[in-house]
Amino acid sequence: MSRCPICQKPSVEAYRPFCSKRCADVDLAHWLRGDYAIPGEPAQPDLPEREE
Repeated sequence: MSRCPICQKPSVEAYRPFCSKRCADVDLAHWLRGDYAIPGEPAQPDLPEREE
């Protein structure tokens, strides 16, 4: 049985891999705050649009 990555309780099928909606929301908040990051090359800055 897999464990919830937030609180380590057994995961529930409806919220897999989490155990509850609360833990799923906590994880989403981590992503939205930028606590998690996917490694990769730095993004290129956007170039300013040319005026014609």
